[in-house]
Amino acid sequence: MRVGLGTRRLRGWVEATGVSPEVPPERLGPLLGIVGAGPPAELVDLAAWAAHRWCGPVVTFLRVASPPRVVPLHGAPAGPARSSAAGRTGPQVELVVWPPVADRRALVASLLPGEGSTIVVTPDVGRLGALVRFLRRAGRRVIEYHGLLDGARRAEAWAAARAGRCVVVGGRLAAWAPVPDLAAAVVLDEGDEALADERAPTWDATDVLAARAGRSGAPLRLVAAVPTLRAVTAAGSEIRRLPPEQERAGWPALEVVDLRTTDPAEGLMTARFGAALAAALDGGARAVCLLNRTGGARLLVCARCGAVARCDACGAALAEEPDTPGRLTCPRCGAGTPAFCTRCADTRLRRRRPGARRAALAVAALVPRHRVTAVEGRPGAPVPADAEVLVGTEAVLHRVPPGPPVGLVAHLDADVDLLAPRAYAAEEAARLLVRSARLVGTRGVVLVQTRVPDHPVVEAFRHRDPMVVADSEAPARRVLGYPPFGAVAEVSGTSGPLAAALAVLRAAGTAVDGPAPAGGREVALVRSSDPDRLADALAAAAGAARPHGGVRVAVDPKRI
Repeated sequence: MRVGLGTRRLRGWVEATGVSPEVPPERLGPLLGIVGAGPPAELVDLAAWAAHRWCGPVVTFLRVASPPRVVPLHGAPAGPARSSAAGRTGPQVELVVWPPVADRRALVASLLPGEGSTIVVTPDVGRLGALVRFLRRAGRRVIEYHGLLDGARRAEAWAAARAGRCVVVGGRLAAWAPVPDLAAAVVLDEGDEALADERAPTWDATDVLAARAGRSGAPLRLVAAVPTLRAVTAAGSEIRRLPPEQERAGWPALEVVDLRTTDPAEGLMTARFGAALAAALDGGARAVCLLNRTGGARLLVCARCGAVARCDACGAALAEEPDTPGRLTCPRCGAGTPAFCTRCADTRLRRRRPGARRAALAVAALVPRHRVTAVEGRPGAPVPADAEVLVGTEAVLHRVPPGPPVGLVAHLDADVDLLAPRAYAAEEAARLLVRSARLVGTRGVVLVQTRVPDHPVVEAFRHRDPMVVADSEAPARRVLGYPPFGAVAEVSGTSGPLAAALAVLRAAGTAVDGPAPAGGREVALVRSSDPDRLADALAAAAGAARPHGGVRVAVDPKRI
């Protein structure tokens, strides 16, 4: 709608009708006109829920649920109404564990009901073509709906989805597609960071679809190569896997190099890596080398036995306490310990600061007759099509140009990811290995260099048992009160507004860790046993901080 506000004319949404105004009727102004179609009532209600869930303005979600350009209010046929499951507390969740190299097109087709509409969300919208063509050949009416479309095409897709009886395929934006007859929701690669918005409010497409499916009575089907603990917990006994022989065939060859036993003079350019690199290039394939170091990331390694200094409580890599020489602390859980190796008791701990750009130079020295390219993390940075070896941080896994097949993906120092001081480090490391597996397929090799070869993520890939990761994560996550055993949010801002917010949060009974300085601001971690209770407390805290300048709230951030 178009409304007048003072001397301005603004666009807005109709959230409800038949309500009693809070001001005298004579003070109300008339609507100046109808602009076009907006989200249906179901999505308006969902936007209000999401605004409370992720502590953000409802306008943010109404915009996400609206077409980017004007769509006529009339002209699109209304789809058949689906009965509401008013008493349902949550959706029926099914988890499908699918090997990383196995083709998912037939699987997705089998998850689509015969009647109504299905929303299929995937983090990798750049590679939807094969799935869309497969479903269309199967006789499905498929609508692509994602942020890579320009405004006109996205508005057309939004209007087409409003008619129902379709399959909407896209990124996290597709979770808000205006289908009137949702019969099922499918999430591919559940838990992937790309399914959540990095900007506040940090909403997650999986959670939006779960709420939407629960309200409409539609099943929610999660597909993952290595499922997260949240997915395993939500599915309960509804977990489907392939027969063992078929499942094992969907995993790539894995080689593990124990850096504790290699020649220290080799560094990360081990003899086994050099041999695997030469074999891939001699076979006409390309190679990808991953070294996921950013900023000041570093590891403390024992000079005697090569073991990484790790926290006994949660397994993360320890760091030196800047103000207390001879002491180490865990950036993840805060536990402290004297500075010595728990494996051999040696006190000589050396810093390791690997860097992707320096690694590219070392790799180039190993294969001087081949073109080695350092891949920048910037999305617009060009990647030469004739590059034979690509070296970079995790962005390199997404930026391999078309050309010869990838015969090797080498994680030069996987401990940077496996032992990162973050709550979801294991699941993040598993996702990197899954992406690596899809690059090499069944004919290539994934090589992992590590000082913790018995890490659950490495064991899951070595034995091709993806459930190992979730099983290993449960004890620490339960103790810390992180999802799915609790709710967590990160609140940041300058000292004045943050202090006002934290005072309200502590009074509400939530656990507050911090604040701690971070990049010119202060950050605190807030935990609660219940997501609804946390949402109520965050709403009150944000209101208290607003007169002082406001705070940023990130609910369930992916990297804490």
